[in-house]
Amino acid sequence: MIVNTNNNKKEFETNLPHSSSGFQTGKILALSICHFVHDIYSSFLAPLLPLFIEKLSMSLSQAGFLASAAQIPSLLNPYIGTLADRISVRYFIILAPAMTAVPMSLIGLAPSYGVLLILLFITGISVAVFHVPSPVMISRLSGTKKGLGMSFYMTGGELARTAGPLVAVGAVSLMGLEGFYPIMVFGLIASCWLYFKFRDIPVNVDKHRHVSVMETWHEMRFILLPLTAILVARGFMHASMTFFLPTFIKIETGNLWLAGACLTIFEGAGVIGILVAGHFSDRFGRRWILLAALLSAPLSLLLFVWSGGWLRYLALLFSGFTILSTTPVMLALVQEHARNSPSAANGFFMMVSFMARSAIIVIVGLIADLVGLHATYLISAALGLLGIPFILMLPKAEVL
Repeated sequence: MIVNTNNNKKEFETNLPHSSSGFQTGKILALSICHFVHDIYSSFLAPLLPLFIEKLSMSLSQAGFLASAAQIPSLLNPYIGTLADRISVRYFIILAPAMTAVPMSLIGLAPSYGVLLILLFITGISVAVFHVPSPVMISRLSGTKKGLGMSFYMTGGELARTAGPLVAVGAVSLMGLEGFYPIMVFGLIASCWLYFKFRDIPVNVDKHRHVSVMETWHEMRFILLPLTAILVARGFMHASMTFFLPTFIKIETGNLWLAGACLTIFEGAGVIGILVAGHFSDRFGRRWILLAALLSAPLSLLLFVWSGGWLRYLALLFSGFTILSTTPVMLALVQEHARNSPSAANGFFMMVSFMARSAIIVIVGLIADLVGLHATYLISAALGLLGIPFILMLPKAEVL
């Protein structure tokens, strides 16, 4: 499907002063740094999960529901996107690091499971209002290299999730689970810095655009339906490795530091995968890169579970490289085909992504309670292969 984008290019140039259709590296890097600052706090839960399980006597299914609490606000993503298509929401991005840092720095003080759920729900609101408009901004700043732009943007998030586990474990080791809350100061400082850095950068593109949420869905469902199936299939591998990996490693070794380090290794490999996949998808096509990733990821996960020693660490690197590399490719696909309401379209994608992830984490936790994490990883790898047929339903030709 080839779509004429001349009108989109003119609109882009009109609403972003001093812009061009080329790849605007400086602005893209600035927004990617913003992504890093925000997401480093939202990555605290997984590495500290073993401590919360012990402190609050939680089951693995209860632990999985914690992530769901943070994803519930994503149900509003399409409506946030519709709003973002009409008004400037740059202050959402500016305030996001502080809005996320405060509740995530207070989770160690939570006296009960219910309070912990509330803090994560507040975090979820911040995550929702940040992640909807920012990829749209990246898309417009990337010109024809949307895959590369999304790679830079997603690298900020993955670097945060790479550093986040070590930051969380280090802070708890130094100050204790109930004493690491002063770490929120860095998020507050980041929001102040972002105010001076981004206050003049427009996020809004068209104040006169009035496209409903349902109109956006009908326009984008030929992309969103197969992407939803792919996200669900990949989600079991993603949930197993990003959320339960520290718990899996701690159960096998009893070493919390090693558990956090393994998550860092996994996320670090994902950073490389994201950069490579986005750039290669610009050159070789989105479908081919998605196909390669979804064929390789289950194999690497199986190797991780069945191997030991250094081979296991190599499999961990490869699984991070493949499992995490698909998001910028899918984001680029959405933005290439979202002609009338790019923020709302991205809102739908982010809603599906977050909700699928949160629901699957609960399911993975339930399966793990029944059969153990080792067997759950094998099941997740097998389910990952189910996404391959849906890649063939995506458009063969990308928008240029």
